[in-house]
Amino acid sequence: MKGKTYHKANPSSKPNSKNNPKPKRPAPDRVASRDSAEELRAGDRIVVTIKRLGINGEGVGYYRRKAVFINGALPGEVIKAEVTKVEPRYIGAEIKHIEKRSAYRVDAPCPVFSICGGCQIQHLSYEGQMAAKEDIVREAFSRYAGLENVRMKPMLGMDHPWGYRNKAQLQLGMGPDGIIAGLYAADSHQLVDITGCPIQHPKVNEAVDQARKVLQRLQIPVYKEKSNQGLVRTIVVRFGFQSEELQITFVTSSDKLPKQEQLIKELRLAIPGLTSIAMNINPKNTSLVFGNRTVSLWGEDSIQESLGDLEFTLSPRAFFQLNPLQTVKLYEMVRAAAGLTGKETVVDAYCGTGTIGLWLAPYAREVRGIESIPEAVEDAKANALRNGRSNTAFYEGYAEELLPRWVKNGFSPDVIIADPPRTGLDSRFIEAVLRTKPKRFVYVSCNPSTLAKDCKDLLDGGYSLEWVQPVDMFPQTSHVEAVTLLVRKE
Repeated sequence: MKGKTYHKANPSSKPNSKNNPKPKRPAPDRVASRDSAEELRAGDRIVVTIKRLGINGEGVGYYRRKAVFINGALPGEVIKAEVTKVEPRYIGAEIKHIEKRSAYRVDAPCPVFSICGGCQIQHLSYEGQMAAKEDIVREAFSRYAGLENVRMKPMLGMDHPWGYRNKAQLQLGMGPDGIIAGLYAADSHQLVDITGCPIQHPKVNEAVDQARKVLQRLQIPVYKEKSNQGLVRTIVVRFGFQSEELQITFVTSSDKLPKQEQLIKELRLAIPGLTSIAMNINPKNTSLVFGNRTVSLWGEDSIQESLGDLEFTLSPRAFFQLNPLQTVKLYEMVRAAAGLTGKETVVDAYCGTGTIGLWLAPYAREVRGIESIPEAVEDAKANALRNGRSNTAFYEGYAEELLPRWVKNGFSPDVIIADPPRTGLDSRFIEAVLRTKPKRFVYVSCNPSTLAKDCKDLLDGGYSLEWVQPVDMFPQTSHVEAVTLLVRKE
């Protein structure tokens, strides 16, 4: 079966030396009896009731009031677990037996679910996933913002929570039967074949598999990191849900591609609808996937895609949302939170390639985007020109620096939108927002913990939290996005 990996059994521990006796561990099926959590040791067996999912998809329960994290455990389950680590603030453990099973537990459809690491909660029904993700958001606001009854709207989920990803970025390696394309298992360098991944769009899966077979037939060598030999490191496939165009990019260690013409010919024959073939050169031994130079091998330099009435040109390295169907729902919630009437000025901080600002532009008087990455700013400008959004402008820089400068020059935004990375808002940006005092602040977050922490600072600075809207952008994973509306108090 593809995706199968093999694990060495742990060698049995050596008998205790008479001269150096070790504390006896409980018999394998005996539950530890400890007066406090601090007395637990690795190997102890404990019984834990799982209260909720953690932000990484692990089950969270408590032993003697100390948090216990158990991968694979689900809310409501009673787990007999073996302690694997005891840290000052938490206990790590693994499932040995499920004493009480969740009604929402299901068999994961993916054969490599337990080792791939790309998904964390396929073993939880979709109804259970949405409820658990709502709880993750509630718990974050309770813990970090002191809000026990946050005003939260029901989760925006998907009717069909599979096959939603429009892009695959997979490492190549050698398996027992030839070239495999996959992801590295968590905390390891074991490449796991994810052929037929159920959360990738079927067209993406098909293109990856056919490209892998062509590379195999032509005996084009894949890169081996340890020996720094070989050529093709990564295959990147993107499918346009609206345009139905297909883009393949090979990331290589050299610009010398053997059998290039034959490779192009066979890919075109094997993959219907192929629009673009490119090669990105990354000669460095680095964890970064892309290098600085991309060469078009055949077809168009980019593919076309759309969100609502917005059209985008996507080069191989261009950023675009991975789940277009849910992105439209997310952006509509941002528009609802912004409360635009056509008279407002809007700042789109952390704007990236400008998608949120462009989405809002028809409903606002003026939109200004701020982004620190020069290439993204250029993409945003090009996207604005392509879509006729003449009331938008995009600036390279940092919001914490540009906002005060604009305010000093007489520009005072009515609405500020922020969609930061997982680390959350820069503290200087929060200070700039509190000085700027927009009527509405709309926070788009992919990390409930940093969202709640940042909201606490904004609440302390004179804002009230109107509502939170969780959005399930990545079903089968523990990730949850949220749109939060904060309004300036009079």
